[in-house]
Amino acid sequence: MMNALDGKPPMSFWTISAAALIWNLFGFMVYVMQVTVTPEVLADSYSEEQVAFIQSTPVWATSAFAIAVTTGVLACVMLLLRRSWAITLFVVSFVAVLLQNVHSFVLNNALEVFGPPPAFIQATVIAIGLAMIWYSRRAKERGWLS
Repeated sequence: MMNALDGKPPMSFWTISAAALIWNLFGFMVYVMQVTVTPEVLADSYSEEQVAFIQSTPVWATSAFAIAVTTGVLACVMLLLRRSWAITLFVVSFVAVLLQNVHSFVLNNALEVFGPPPAFIQATVIAIGLAMIWYSRRAKERGWLS
């Protein structure tokens, strides 16, 4: 537990913050792979319909992905540094995730093209995003962030 007078976070704070950083670094890696993949690898890995979907992703959706993962990583770093900027960065990351999902699931037919797995992954991303906003706000309330 935290000593209420010294504002030092418990070990669970460090564990959750580090796990969140690893999660967001994984997302950043997925983004880098998506924007650097060659057409040959796409053709070997996906159906023609899936390749067409991926290649037709507009710049704004790819940008939303970049913003989501970059601000997510920065938010985790700020959390580990015990800075309240983490809260704002988690919110920005979450909004960018929602924008990215508007492209895939509202404006396009990702479920029809890829099936349920991407929807489950994105639901997990949204849940973790909301959890990190809540957790960083709670950390601020408890005096763990400055």
